Amino acid sequence: MNHASVHIVGILPARWGSSRFPGKPVHLLAGKPLIQHVWERCQACTRLDEILVATDDERIRDAVLAFGGNVAMTSTGHPTGTDRIAEAARAIPSATHLINIQGDEPLIDPALIDELAAALADNPDLPMVTAANELTDETAFQDPNVVKVVLDATGHALYFSRSAIPYLRNRPPGLRLLRHKGIYGYSRRFLERFVTWPPSPLETAESLEQLRALENGARIRVIITNDDSIGLDTPAQAALIESLLLTSH
Repeated sequence: MNHASVHIVGILPARWGSSRFPGKPVHLLAGKPLIQHVWERCQACTRLDEILVATDDERIRDAVLAFGGNVAMTSTGHPTGTDRIAEAARAIPSATHLINIQGDEPLIDPALIDELAAALADNPDLPMVTAANELTDETAFQDPNVVKVVLDATGHALYFSRSAIPYLRNRPPGLRLLRHKGIYGYSRRFLERFVTWPPSPLETAESLEQLRALENGARIRVIITNDDSIGLDTPAQAALIESLLLTSH
């Protein structure tokens, strides 16, 4: 692909109404709102042409504007982060590719974001890309809050699940157990198609929106990364995340 024609936008979906942690994007960590930490990680990327926060709440919008970020207001009725990304993308007609960067991952490695961006820029036929890291903790492997992914021989996703997959009747040499990381890159054309599809049966059963893509025949490239950074899911994790942020600088 002619890289001059590629325009990659990183979008951070940030909603107020998290069931486990309302107002999470503006929760202060080391003196800054959570969403600002993620924004600053994205600022360290070299392959993003623009960065945008997509939110449904004026309090988040105001916090983003206060630290100098760019923000798009989106509907409160989106069922998934992907739908919110697609609405925000309509405000950037020049965007050829979008990267969905979770707004609650303040420790994400900018190099991983750049790797997803490069995969999209270098492969014009690639509809969607995501990431995974090796899973060595048996407790996490059994945990339904940890999403697992299995791949085909070419590095594309076969399936994502909250269950422990694959089922280990045997343990062949070279088998890697993989935790899915919730970061996604899309071509604009694919993203616009994705959000026209209704929620699929497997997506609804597992509560995993990426299964909608697989059920509709799309291929998802999975980049294996050493980035095992964690996101902020509950108030109880805030102290740990804050200590990790303070030691990472």
